[in-house]
Amino acid sequence: MFAVTRQFILMSPSVITVETKEDVSLSLVINQISSGISLQGRILVPGDKSISHRALMLGALAQGETKIQGLLLGEDPRSTASCFQAMGAKISPLNSEMVTVTGIGLGNLLEPIDILNAGNSGTTLRLMLGILASHPARFFTVTGDSSLRVRPMSRVVKPLQQMEAQIWGRKDNSLAPLAIQGKVLKPIHYHSPIASAQVKSCILLAGLMTDGKTTVTEPAISRDHSERMLRAFGADLEVDPDSKSVTVTGGKSLHGQNVIVPGDISSAAFWLVAGAIVPNSELVIENVGVNPTRTGVLEALEMMGADIELQNQREVAGEPVADLRVRTSKLKSCTISGDIIPRLIDEIPILAVAAVFAEGTTIIKDAEELRVKESDRIAVMAQQLTKMGAKVTELPDGMEITGGTPLTGSDVDSHTDHRIAMSLAIAALNAKGTTTVNRAEAASISYPDFTNTLQKIIVS
Repeated sequence: MFAVTRQFILMSPSVITVETKEDVSLSLVINQISSGISLQGRILVPGDKSISHRALMLGALAQGETKIQGLLLGEDPRSTASCFQAMGAKISPLNSEMVTVTGIGLGNLLEPIDILNAGNSGTTLRLMLGILASHPARFFTVTGDSSLRVRPMSRVVKPLQQMEAQIWGRKDNSLAPLAIQGKVLKPIHYHSPIASAQVKSCILLAGLMTDGKTTVTEPAISRDHSERMLRAFGADLEVDPDSKSVTVTGGKSLHGQNVIVPGDISSAAFWLVAGAIVPNSELVIENVGVNPTRTGVLEALEMMGADIELQNQREVAGEPVADLRVRTSKLKSCTISGDIIPRLIDEIPILAVAAVFAEGTTIIKDAEELRVKESDRIAVMAQQLTKMGAKVTELPDGMEITGGTPLTGSDVDSHTDHRIAMSLAIAALNAKGTTTVNRAEAASISYPDFTNTLQKIIVS
């Protein structure tokens, strides 16, 4: 959650206030009273959320100790840690310096005495289903918050059922709460209709305990954090980039590792766009993961003419890392579609903000996956940016955004979606007048220190 501080007063001409409402929700108020601000400084963003989840899960399934540096301390990884602690893994108190996970070995998770709660985390729930379904003679029940309980789970339940998993839930086994009777599964070759790292990872995790080879083929290559980490932990894994397939051979033990979590490029994306659109700005975002399956946002911003430079490129614990420098630039419109979409799906809300300040009409399509995220991100971003005066047309699978119209401060709402909350806050930096982002506490899901960071980099 945001710090329990009532008000952050920044150097004129901007004032940022955090207001606590009666229902304990928070509103982020950004008052842009003149056009004199810029953004300057060096930023460390939180650890990568995808890698944090996987490090906790594989550490719990491995033999021996796993040490994790740079773990994201947001609500989602806390949900993952809580679930696996309930099934017997020993996990030290979460902090960004070092977290130790003492695993209990593949196949040895305990049957929990209570319902496992994934909170708001679709990654926790979807990946965990593959693990639970393949643990014989255990019964599990899983749920999440009100948002997660309406997000579709059939995309992982159906392939697991092809592996003969026993899973029951609401709406024809498609919605949580879900009940799982673990059993020995059979290997399959699954041709996924969508490029989804969550689907791929769920099936590969289930395949760890099958007798034989389990393969997932995608229409486009999705992020590959699971593949990299499974190999590091000792899984028998084959990747065929030509056929966009990944195969795991079951029956091999996992062993604890030292994991260093790089900064999350999804969190860095907010500052990349902010640095590009706010006049006279220059920011350096340090230690950001630049895995090629995640750098679609860099390619999209490059197409838009953003001035971004990768510095100090290196490899840390098997993941490519760099410092990203961004300077104010004149953005132009582009079309974002096709195979790049899986590599920037989480960054589309903030790319929509960039498009508002770009010359011409930007088209985002092939992104219908946004309809079933923490919110309907297509509808919500179109509605909220329109409130601020932007010209946004909602498409079935994306948005059409005509840039160049000045924004005016307005009362907007995150719809309890962390990426919406932060995207609207960045848009407000270039909106004349006062913008109130309601239910801004959602940002704590992936970026607990977002407001403090914003406070530090605004100068006049």
